[in-house]
Amino acid sequence: MPDSANFSSPNLGPGFDSGLGHVPVVAPKTTTPQTPTPPTPSAPTQRPREITWVWDIPFDRVDMEGAIRAIGDQVNSKQPGYVITANLNYAMLHHRQADVRRITEDADLILADGQPIVWRSRLTGKPLPTRVAGSELIYRLAELAADRQWGIYFLGGQPGVGQTCAEALARQFPGMRIAGVDSPPFGRVSAAQRQATLQRIRDAKPEILLVAFGQPKGERWIHEHYRSLGVPVSIQLGASFDFIAGTAKRAPVPFRKAGLEWAYRAASDPRRLIPRYASNATFLCGALLRDWQRKVESWGMGIGRSDLPPQGRHG
Repeated sequence: MPDSANFSSPNLGPGFDSGLGHVPVVAPKTTTPQTPTPPTPSAPTQRPREITWVWDIPFDRVDMEGAIRAIGDQVNSKQPGYVITANLNYAMLHHRQADVRRITEDADLILADGQPIVWRSRLTGKPLPTRVAGSELIYRLAELAADRQWGIYFLGGQPGVGQTCAEALARQFPGMRIAGVDSPPFGRVSAAQRQATLQRIRDAKPEILLVAFGQPKGERWIHEHYRSLGVPVSIQLGASFDFIAGTAKRAPVPFRKAGLEWAYRAASDPRRLIPRYASNATFLCGALLRDWQRKVESWGMGIGRSDLPPQGRHG
């Protein structure tokens, strides 16, 4: 049975005074009644994005503060959208799986959650300012929600992990509303179970939906449902629930600064993570080789490329 805790959504957002004074109206010369023209609804304002292409992925050029501002703007827009925290594994999946590329194209914000991505961006004319780690972003989201009285829905993780994570964040950031907690069973679920989960999220009306289904399952699930859910911001955050709940330990700071967090995690769960990181390393080597090919070709020195898969025209 999934854990759930749903609370009613507060009335958010005071009205704004337009600031317009009285505007005189000149009567028309004809006495024929004039039919007023209904106002044309305006489209939501799109947030301008500064993009850096790395391995054919359009990363937003933001640090943590910029990411929080962009997410806040997305919530205020009241339009459904989602954020991707893209690490090296996501970059590999983006190139190998067509549906992941579609997920990338539709995202409202793409954050560089991997040090190799930041390092590679420095070879472009628009380097990314820093890594924006999902395991740190979740704390800032809870802080933002507490400040604005927003609700966060926690979806996924092992039974009890999401609840422990939600309660820990609510204690640390009083004012954050736990809109709901749900731990659907792993593996195949019935259509009725799936619809029940979706309806619980709709009924909770959260401003932010945090998903911990693993990569790329979480991104696929969000992409499939975010429009029908109507949640302004949905994010797949991987192991962040476990880090906060204490069921997994994040790498020490020296590992993070050196870009070796993957090595620490692989040592903690070798059976599951070593094959994944080996695939990531293979992708990285191939991507860097293609980068070098492009550089040499830009010097007018052609190199045969028939043995290398296409990487795209960006980054």
